[in-house]
Amino acid sequence: MKNPLHEDPVQRLSEIDTKTLPTDGGERFNRLIFARSPYLLQHAENPVDWFPWGEEAFERARSEDKPLFLSIGYSTCHWCHVMAHESFEDVEIAEIVNRHYIAIKVDREERPDVDNTYMTVCQMMTGSGGWPLNLVLAPDKKPFFAGTYLPRKSRGGMIGLHELLTKIAEMWSSDRERLLQTGNEVAKTLLRLEDEGNEGENRLDDEPLSKAYQQFLNSYDRQHAGFGTPKFPGPHNLSLLLRLWRRTGREDAGMMALNTLQRIRLGGIFDQIGFGIHRYTVDAGWLVPHFEKMLYDQALAVSAYVEAFQTTGDRFYAQASREILEYVLRDLKHPEGGFYCGEDADSEGGEGIFYLWMPEQVREVLGEEMGTVFCRSYGITEEGNFEGKNIPHLKEDLASLAGRVGVPLASLSGILAEGRRRLFEAREKRVRPHRDDKILTGWNGLAIGALARAGAVLEEKGFIEEARNSARFILKRLRDGKGRLLRRFRRGEAAICGFLEDYAFFVWGLIELYLADFAPRDLLTALELTEEMEELFSDGRGGYFDTGRDAETVLVRGRSLQDGALPSGNSVAAFNLLRLGRLTGRGEIEERGEELLKSGMARVNRYPSAYSQYLIALDYALGTKTEVVLAGEKGDAATAEMLIHLRSRFLPHTLVLLRQPDGGGLDAISDLTPGKEMIRGKAAAYVCRNRTCMAPVTKGEELKRVLEEDEPGAYPSISTFPSHLPTR
Repeated sequence: MKNPLHEDPVQRLSEIDTKTLPTDGGERFNRLIFARSPYLLQHAENPVDWFPWGEEAFERARSEDKPLFLSIGYSTCHWCHVMAHESFEDVEIAEIVNRHYIAIKVDREERPDVDNTYMTVCQMMTGSGGWPLNLVLAPDKKPFFAGTYLPRKSRGGMIGLHELLTKIAEMWSSDRERLLQTGNEVAKTLLRLEDEGNEGENRLDDEPLSKAYQQFLNSYDRQHAGFGTPKFPGPHNLSLLLRLWRRTGREDAGMMALNTLQRIRLGGIFDQIGFGIHRYTVDAGWLVPHFEKMLYDQALAVSAYVEAFQTTGDRFYAQASREILEYVLRDLKHPEGGFYCGEDADSEGGEGIFYLWMPEQVREVLGEEMGTVFCRSYGITEEGNFEGKNIPHLKEDLASLAGRVGVPLASLSGILAEGRRRLFEAREKRVRPHRDDKILTGWNGLAIGALARAGAVLEEKGFIEEARNSARFILKRLRDGKGRLLRRFRRGEAAICGFLEDYAFFVWGLIELYLADFAPRDLLTALELTEEMEELFSDGRGGYFDTGRDAETVLVRGRSLQDGALPSGNSVAAFNLLRLGRLTGRGEIEERGEELLKSGMARVNRYPSAYSQYLIALDYALGTKTEVVLAGEKGDAATAEMLIHLRSRFLPHTLVLLRQPDGGGLDAISDLTPGKEMIRGKAAAYVCRNRTCMAPVTKGEELKRVLEEDEPGAYPSISTFPSHLPTR
């Protein structure tokens, strides 16, 4: 018999035979019972008469002359759950909504276009944003109120949902023109924002790179590492800083990146028992996280840790990347190969309960002696560090920790690793947080890229194969009959036209998969999808819209440039175009990447550190670029030796192609490979730098010397937090 405490209501609702239900969901449900989105299903039993986003809701609003109440969130959002329990499960609130409004629920992860549009509105109207995002719209979708979390009744200076909806309903009847005027002004402002920001200098130079470095330096937390509070991981910020260190030799850039990566791995933001990174911490010291885990955070962090390992040679960063991928492959993998969106912060009605410990719980699992050592090492005390319980974390390296707890260093590493393993097994018996089991094309592209890069650099073939399986899944399950990418897959159904980020992120993953596995079909598919991206999303001015020309336009057809928790589709597309142009020798593709960078440069120059992924592409565009064609057998010892030299160091401006003796179809894709042959039966490396080619080399040491000619010298030794972890 199933333990009801372990039952995920989303899974229960997903298994209901909806064919027997009326179109409005019947007495037990509302229309969201027919949705595939886990977030929408979480609200399918609300007394609120929710509609999904769509023409049925808009037509109902027009015919009944009612405004729209729009609520946007996602299934692993803690404050979305709070508002749902307080308000949307409340019969009194539901009565107000159902009488005066047409209510719409949107999963922001399925519909980033709807979310981006109305989040911009919220930021314009209130100066801030977040989720849950709640708006009131006229039937033509123009908004006249926007806000985030709202309590059920007014308190602490916050207007309550009850009072707000009652007041707006009164104004809809008595002073509608005032509301509609607000909506019209907002719509005009959105259109104006789309046209602004493109004036000014659009040349490509390193000024925004220098400005970004200074902005990061000014905001860096010298006590705890990272930037600001709350503390977000921001892995693409750290990847940019590693490039700025390489470009300029400024030690501060490297110090900021490496110290932050170390603090993340040692802090409470990192799940010390089961691995993986939580969303962010509410404190400056990386201790108290918002406990949800998102696929994209894991993928971007892996890439940053792998680059830190290439930069320093410190195994700490390699181990951290392996641990994050262990979590992803264990807890987020679909049986067919794709990856789920993430896991909730809440379980058993509270935030973080799954992750918290008390000393007696640890000793019960580990015994008195091992349990005491583990608690002292991971800061687990009777007083607790979070609501009377404990978030495990490390404050110091194992060498100093060993002295403090009185255990030899070699023994301590083994004790902590064994203790973590046992506690993990014990924790698996707890009620797990909800897992959002939909699969998004774009987020999977990031995961594919991270797995492929880690597999290549860490020499883990299993990671590359997992990346391959995910790519196969996307190409099999998330394309329509015409080959167009779709956004979301869940329980056998793929739906929603893919957005720019889906194309850009997936192409990014395919490029990384090619660089790891050298299968020409990955490069060919990347090129095909890039041409489709151009046709669907081009704005005719060098940039890209977020939505395709065959998709719905919500108020305006937006263009996102700024890199937030996720890099923007335009930023990644620029990087893809630049690299595909170099890999194939097709200058027109590289030129499109440069034009894309230029099209946004006026905006980027205003506050460059908000555009980290954009600047990563700019750093590549401005750098001395190197292409290496290896002519050799895949898996041959000599080829493998050369790949070690190419992958063991951080060479962000170097791309590698592998041409096997028969060409393997690569010659038809890349202009760089024809004529590049093995020499006297030996693998040979053909190095071209800034379109000038050198004599081929056949030995790994010779290749190393050629590569070092373009190196900025050995990275300076910088003082970072001691980097030791328990042995896995």
